[in-house]
Amino acid sequence: MNVALYNQPLSSLEADLTIEFVTPAQLESHRLYPLLAQAGFKAESEQFCTLHEHRLILCGISEENAETFRSAMASALKAAMGYTYTSLKIAISDKKLVSALVDGVLLGGYKFESYKSDPKKTSLKEIMFANESGSDFPALEILFNQSVTIAKATNFVRDLVNQTPYDMTPQAMAVAADSLATSNNLECTILDVNGLEAEKMNAMLAVGRASINPPRLIHLAYKPSNPKKVITLVGKGLTYDSGGLSLKAAASMVTMKMDKAGACAVMGIIKAVSELKLDIEVHAFVGAVENMIGGNAYKPDDVLRAKNGKTIEVRNTDAEGRLVLADVLGYAQENVKADYLFDYATLTGACMVALGPYTTGVMGHNEALKQEWMNAAEASGEYCGILPFNRHLKKLIKSDLADVCNVSSKPYGGAITAALFLDNFIDENMKEKWVHFDIAGSAYTESAWDVHTYGGTGAGVRMSIEWLLKLNTQGNN
Repeated sequence: MNVALYNQPLSSLEADLTIEFVTPAQLESHRLYPLLAQAGFKAESEQFCTLHEHRLILCGISEENAETFRSAMASALKAAMGYTYTSLKIAISDKKLVSALVDGVLLGGYKFESYKSDPKKTSLKEIMFANESGSDFPALEILFNQSVTIAKATNFVRDLVNQTPYDMTPQAMAVAADSLATSNNLECTILDVNGLEAEKMNAMLAVGRASINPPRLIHLAYKPSNPKKVITLVGKGLTYDSGGLSLKAAASMVTMKMDKAGACAVMGIIKAVSELKLDIEVHAFVGAVENMIGGNAYKPDDVLRAKNGKTIEVRNTDAEGRLVLADVLGYAQENVKADYLFDYATLTGACMVALGPYTTGVMGHNEALKQEWMNAAEASGEYCGILPFNRHLKKLIKSDLADVCNVSSKPYGGAITAALFLDNFIDENMKEKWVHFDIAGSAYTESAWDVHTYGGTGAGVRMSIEWLLKLNTQGNN
């Protein structure tokens, strides 16, 4: 679908269909109220009514804010896509709603149908936004284009996550990264097994040892001429996770293609940053691995030596993502001296138990930095919750055999103990500059909600760009 902004009132734009939003308080004063009342329309949240004779969709919203407009726009667009209209128009009444409305259209209208033999087509081709906000049009246009770029980067991540483990192997992920580097003028470095061995990334190598698809480490870099800050992003890229010898139950193996969502997110973030041309140097590191079973699989009771020299007692081979991250975090810190370090991972089911299936867990040592991310998430339309560290939970990953154990000795606080495990691989000078994002619940959905359709959600992209945009305006202050 083509999405465009016009510096014209809604009435001057010609389109097959118009979308309007109305609150219950506004309903009785609507020009078509008698007809709407007859149709049983009460302007309840995300309730919509299509008046074909007026070429109009009305969508109810509980109150006028970005969150309700985002969801309502997605609901109304899905309805419009079911008709045979080719174009629709929407008024932007407040510049604060631009991002929400664009997300509603581009994210709410997203469909992944690459594996359908006969994909369902929509007649809707053109979405027109009219500037009725009274805002300066050049400034509004910048905000609009920025929102489109971020939404498209989010859908890029969704496309990667939704590809099957057969198609999106570690090697294929490296090819996708190389292609992104070429199209977006990024630097790209890829390490194969020999390179990983040379870097002594033994934990990552152990996880991928039993797979016929060997692991890859990917490093994408965006380097503007005079960067204000340097940011390192690390993503967990388990292209498939069987659980290894600690085999998952059959039902738990379904959707495990999503275990690469952290890696996909950092690729989407650097894509958006490069297209927005931010004055921030960004490095995206991906540990792309497949965790399978075989005669040479790594085992419970193994002790692995990570890149930073620390030893890890393996007690569960299904706690593999943290092993990959341990090495990638070490490699990233050794190769880039960054101002901030953020990692993204579908790390623990425990995070979903704690926060539910829609919310990203935020963990780290710096309380002010974590709160910045909470604010960025809220502004972007993503949901986050802070899970607190404490010294007693850290004791649960103590090993009598090695430096640290890869799972907790008790089945509680699993999201936090996983993050505390990663803390062993964060350099002392980076601990206050590091935040861990557990996107296990937020990265994938099997039921549509808000602007999310079935499959990958692109979790992490919108809130990260929101945070980076603010950093970009702050400069070196």
